[in-house]
Amino acid sequence: MKKNTDELLEELRQFSDFNRFIERNGQELCETAPADYLNALIAEKGLSKAQVIRDAQLSEVYAYQIFSGVRPRPAREKLLCLAFGMGLNFDETQTLLKKTGYPTLYAKDPTDCVIIFALMKGYDVVKTNELLFEYGRETLG
Repeated sequence: MKKNTDELLEELRQFSDFNRFIERNGQELCETAPADYLNALIAEKGLSKAQVIRDAQLSEVYAYQIFSGVRPRPAREKLLCLAFGMGLNFDETQTLLKKTGYPTLYAKDPTDCVIIFALMKGYDVVKTNELLFEYGRETLG
């Protein structure tokens, strides 16, 4: 049975020994390698890596290293570029970040707010970077 976040938080409060908590709940924790999740998304959506990389505006070498797992922990910004390159919507991008162990986009963070807006409006990475630059935020990629 999958436990929701509130159930896990309650158990964390109750356990005095973290090892016992992990023994009981380790399978409930989720973190997928970025390469695994990105490759699954590409297959699910029927996309080509080459086109995603072009649309993400990333270096081919760097992006293929992410997809192959050579770069097991790419920067969050690189994952966001790939999300734009795959045409992911806001919810899909949040899931990508959650499942790969990165902080999700937070509407009160000025940079994240711009990115959320861009995702919701279907912007590509170039238009998103222009908007980030216009508002004095660091660009992606």
